[in-house]
Amino acid sequence: MLDINVIRENPDTVREALLKRMDEVDFTDLLRWDTRRRELIPAIDALREQRNKVSAQIPTMKKEGKDTTEVQSEMREVSERIKTLDVDLGEADDRIREILEELPNIPADDVVAGGKEANEVIRTEGSKPAHTFEAKDHVELATELGVIDYERGVKMGGNGFWLYRGNGARLEWGLLNYFVESHLADGYEFVLPPHILTYDCGFAAGQFPKFEDDVFHIRGDDDSAGHFLLPTAETALINFHRGEILAEEELPRKYFAYTPCYRREAGSYRTNERGMIRGHQFNKIEIFQFTRPEDSAAALEEMIEKAEALVQGLGLHYQVSKLAARDCSASMAKTYDIEVWIPSMEEYKEVSSASNAHDYQARRGNIRYKKSEGGRNTFIHSLNASGLATSRLVPAILEQHQGEDGTVAVPDVLQKWVGTDRLGSP
Repeated sequence: MLDINVIRENPDTVREALLKRMDEVDFTDLLRWDTRRRELIPAIDALREQRNKVSAQIPTMKKEGKDTTEVQSEMREVSERIKTLDVDLGEADDRIREILEELPNIPADDVVAGGKEANEVIRTEGSKPAHTFEAKDHVELATELGVIDYERGVKMGGNGFWLYRGNGARLEWGLLNYFVESHLADGYEFVLPPHILTYDCGFAAGQFPKFEDDVFHIRGDDDSAGHFLLPTAETALINFHRGEILAEEELPRKYFAYTPCYRREAGSYRTNERGMIRGHQFNKIEIFQFTRPEDSAAALEEMIEKAEALVQGLGLHYQVSKLAARDCSASMAKTYDIEVWIPSMEEYKEVSSASNAHDYQARRGNIRYKKSEGGRNTFIHSLNASGLATSRLVPAILEQHQGEDGTVAVPDVLQKWVGTDRLGSP
């Protein structure tokens, strides 16, 4: 959520920044309600002060034998006036909150306007595989090797689902173990959060109310909490310290979580996005940091390096792209994507998004820290990155590491979990 004070003091600057990612920005209604609110608060305070002062005098007046009928009548009128203004203040607060809840984050200064067409490739690692034979796509490879069963996945869950079997299951679990091992070595705390979350979690993450339809909702006897299946562990981890005040010396707090991710958004109908490129459920490990504002830029670079190191360890060709404002999610001020090359598609596909939300999520979740000097409570910055998502790594491994004989080389870092150095070898 944006800071109303920043908008009030710099409306033109904020408007120009938001126009990087929005077609139209108009603060007229917001600032009108804000003005009304700032008029109501001192008026209510003055009436309460008057009521308290006079009410304290009434017992003395009665002891002195004075008639208090008129004074008491006046105070009843003051109380009614206060009630009326309180209702007006509540309406102003509600309207301001509703408008702020719909606004996306302010893009960082160095984030350019536009959508995917304006994304910038920052660097590439390795070279595209140059197969000297007729290479197969990942669906064909996975099926022939018996590592992914698409047909039975659809039979069980419908379109957008698959199942791992045999060495495919071991490959998938090996990837997750590889990530867990790496993050533990880097000092991140391992978390296994609930997969079913409440509405407040989606709100703090910035996904609700605007993107409420993108998730799978849970309908039960009591739906008052608005439960849903988490679309990413980020939605859970931002809520780890919701409503808390951390000590400055505790920062940064570094966590990572393993969860499946459940999403309704799958369903790109491009024929080349078949198989595991898009799905309703996939596995991911998410890394997350809570930092002081002055430390978040360096934390983002650290998380990008971590995600890259994991992809490098798999021996995959990839690129890093800095996203333009409209391609960043609404909660994020800046995002970098790590994208692996899928030869059969002749495209790079994202396997990690590393993002800095600044204080946007912290304001929605009321997450602050107490400064050591002065003791002032300040909103933290939150950052997240996939570390990593597996559903596009498996296709990349199959296609980039395939051999002419139809087998696939297993990356060295995974062999201890997969139990072989080649998928499909005798």
